[in-house]
Amino acid sequence: MPQMPALALAAVPGRRKWTVELAADIERRGFQGIYCASFGDSMGLCLSMATATNEIRFGTMVLPIYYRTAFDLAQSAAYIHEISGGRFVLGIGVSHEPSNRRLGVATGKPLSDIRNYVAGLRAAEQQVGPLPPVVLATLRTKMVGLSVEIGDGAAWANASRSHMAASLSHIPAERQAGDFFIGDMLRTCIDDDRDAAAAVMRKQLLGYLMLPNYRNYWKEAGYVEEMAAVEKALEARDRDALPGLMTDRWLADATLFGTRKDVMEGLEAWFAAGVKTPILVPSSTKGGQAKAFEEIFAAFA
Repeated sequence: MPQMPALALAAVPGRRKWTVELAADIERRGFQGIYCASFGDSMGLCLSMATATNEIRFGTMVLPIYYRTAFDLAQSAAYIHEISGGRFVLGIGVSHEPSNRRLGVATGKPLSDIRNYVAGLRAAEQQVGPLPPVVLATLRTKMVGLSVEIGDGAAWANASRSHMAASLSHIPAERQAGDFFIGDMLRTCIDDDRDAAAAVMRKQLLGYLMLPNYRNYWKEAGYVEEMAAVEKALEARDRDALPGLMTDRWLADATLFGTRKDVMEGLEAWFAAGVKTPILVPSSTKGGQAKAFEEIFAAFA
């Protein structure tokens, strides 16, 4: 039996009740955890999961800090933490500049904003009750260090597996061996047609190529030539060229795709790289979210 990963969930309008029922099914199937993406009402979904499930760990991964005051979020987080029997994990982050700008959110410097926000959460604890573990969304070294200093874990999204050893070297071994949360959200597509699965992964990651912070991370991870080519295409406003610049080497390092065997071997490699909680974000070549989960369930049956 393979090691079980966690799965990502999002409550899409019109399918929220189905999503909560799906969470209970994920628990029955023995997956490690359920973590909610930043879009949709992730706290609302977590509140529902606190009563719809009994044993599985769940949480936000990640909730943008600019959308709620620290005290308000602390109240909700403490409530879910208490009624779930301590199964809840609060993952927070600064989100991405385009999303914040679209919502008219004023932001400062990511490190200081996160530091101040976590301080606000901790300060509220005396009034709202014990908080759940606070996990910081991270990519590069400074945020990893901050997660060790003020947090209870670190969570990546679309990280490069080959770079995880370098990233994790900034987390003391005793913290890694303990209950410090180490997770990564992994885009995943299972299909015997490896090229078709890869095409889905390229589409899924296309938006992240637009983000300078991600390109800088992937340069740090060793993909300097790929990112230079991407930036040249962006400068020329040639977005159609981007999928062709997403090399197989880079794609296989940041996602899981291909046959069931390919995905299972890749997942084991992520565990071996030190990621204690790989969080699969299912996609399918044949349908939407329901089909993608059907394929994941079949793979782990």
